[in-house]
Amino acid sequence: MLTWGALGLLAYGATSWVMARPWFALTTLEVKTPVAHVTEEQIRLVAERRVRGTFFTVDLDNVRESLEKLPWVREARVERRWPDTLVVSLVEQEPLARWNDNALVNADGGVFVAATDDELARLSGPEGSSAEVVAAYRRYQAELKPLDMRIAELRLSPRRAWSIRLDNGMQLVLGRQQTDARLARFVSYYPRLISAQATPAPDQAVSLAATAVAPKAAAPILPLRVDLRYADGFSVRMPKGVSPFKPSPT
Repeated sequence: MLTWGALGLLAYGATSWVMARPWFALTTLEVKTPVAHVTEEQIRLVAERRVRGTFFTVDLDNVRESLEKLPWVREARVERRWPDTLVVSLVEQEPLARWNDNALVNADGGVFVAATDDELARLSGPEGSSAEVVAAYRRYQAELKPLDMRIAELRLSPRRAWSIRLDNGMQLVLGRQQTDARLARFVSYYPRLISAQATPAPDQAVSLAATAVAPKAAAPILPLRVDLRYADGFSVRMPKGVSPFKPSPT
């Protein structure tokens, strides 16, 4: 038993010595997937700093974790390929919106720090609420689609109150309860308000009929703020000097 044990240790030591020789050094780095934000120079820099050992002894987990610390990398996979190649596959982050003051957030609510010039909506909320805010953003945006309105900013306050700023400048105050139902009510009634505002006065209608000239529709004046925190309606604040919407005769 002692003899066999000694032979086993000798074989292990010899194998380890051979595997550590520079004959099996990694000399080639291959990026397997196309990347848009991460540069090959960044990947090579990580490889130069983190790849230690040979084809047999390199710590792949250490290299993978280092690559996943790059700003735009969501997931990395590192493999060996005989005889001297390290193969890297990356999944990049796809930003859905800006998050709070200095970060981005993806469609799953994952927060990451990176720089981009893309025009993105702004989402904000307390720490740990990114997934909840992203889910609400997707629901609210789908609800507003029939009105051809887009969310420019969605906020969840520390008191759990929601508010929306649209890309046309209008602010929607949803509050803390029944926010989906409140927004659905706004979407349902808003076209009536716009049509009521665009209805011409009776004398104007007669004049147009007499001349047989089709009226040119004036662009509606949008509310500055719509407060939806009511049980069965909402309030509208118009720009200074503009009268609120009047209900249509029908």
